[in-house]
Amino acid sequence: MSAHPYDEFGLFPENIAEFDLPVVATPVVERIETVLEGEDGRTVSALRWGEFEPQVVFIHGGAQNAHTWDTVALALGVSLLAIDLPGHGHSGWRDDGAYTPANLADDAAQVIRRLAPQARVVVGMSLGGLTSIELASRHPELVRELILVDITPGVNQQKAKAVTDFVNGPQTFPSFDDLLARTIEHNPTRTESSLRRGILHNAHQTADGAWQWNYDRRSHARSRDEDPVGAEATAIAYSPLWDHFGALECSVALLRGSLSPVVDDEDVAEALRRQPTLRVEVVDGAGHSIQGDRPVELAALVRDIAL
Repeated sequence: MSAHPYDEFGLFPENIAEFDLPVVATPVVERIETVLEGEDGRTVSALRWGEFEPQVVFIHGGAQNAHTWDTVALALGVSLLAIDLPGHGHSGWRDDGAYTPANLADDAAQVIRRLAPQARVVVGMSLGGLTSIELASRHPELVRELILVDITPGVNQQKAKAVTDFVNGPQTFPSFDDLLARTIEHNPTRTESSLRRGILHNAHQTADGAWQWNYDRRSHARSRDEDPVGAEATAIAYSPLWDHFGALECSVALLRGSLSPVVDDEDVAEALRRQPTLRVEVVDGAGHSIQGDRPVELAALVRDIAL
C-alpha cells in the first residue's frame, strides 16, 4: 500500500458509519498543547471534544494515543478531554524514559487542572488506568469518579502477555500492509477498518517508504523483565498501587472485557475487598481494548455510571 494522506480529524465519518452512530453534525474537536512546569519544557497534547467544560477525561493505555477513544467520544456526544500520555501521540517524550504511573499522573494532573478541572469522571484504560489510580491518589480533587477499563494493580507479565507480544514487536515495517497484517493478527476481536484507523493515528511513513510506530519505545523494552503495560517493571511489582487503590475516596467502577486475560477473578475479588462499593461490569465480546472492540457499549456504561 502506498502513501496514506493523514488528516487526524478526517476519519470521524468512518467511525460513525462503522458503528452506525446517530451523529448528525461534525464534532468540534481541538488539539491543545500544555507546556508542563519544569526545566525541560515538555508538552502534553490532548484532544478537547465539544465547546463546553469537559465532563469526562479519558486516559489511554500504553502504546496507544488519544484517538483510541474516538468512537466512544462520538457515541457519548458530550464535551470531554482525551489526553496523549507523555511519550505517546503528540506529547513530548521524557528524557529518562520513566513512564511510571506516578510520573504520568503528575503530568496528566497539570493538563486536567488547566483544561478539565470540573470533570465528573476520569476513565483510564490499562497503563492509563494505573495512571488514573495514581492520579486519584495524588490529586484527589481532580477525580470525582474513576472508571478503570480492563485493569487492576494485579496485572502481571503473564496476564498481559498477549498485549506485550504485540507491543514489543518490530518498530519498523516495510509497508503499511505489513504493519496492518501484524496488527490484525494480534487484535482478532477488532475490525480491519478500525485497526487501519488506529495505525494512521499511531504510526507514520518514513522517507524510504517504511512505516514506524510513533510512541517512545524506551518504555516498551523487549526484555521479559519489563512491565507489561508500559512502565518500568519495578514500578508495578513493588509499588503500593493496591494500597493506593484501596484508599481512594472517590467512587470506582471496573469494566472487564469478557475475552481479556488481563483482569482475572482474583483481581476482581481483591479489588472488591479493597473497595467494597466497587461496581464491576463485564463487556461481552470485548478483549483488553474495550474501547476498540465495544465502543458503543463502553460509552453507554460511562453514561450510566457517571453522567
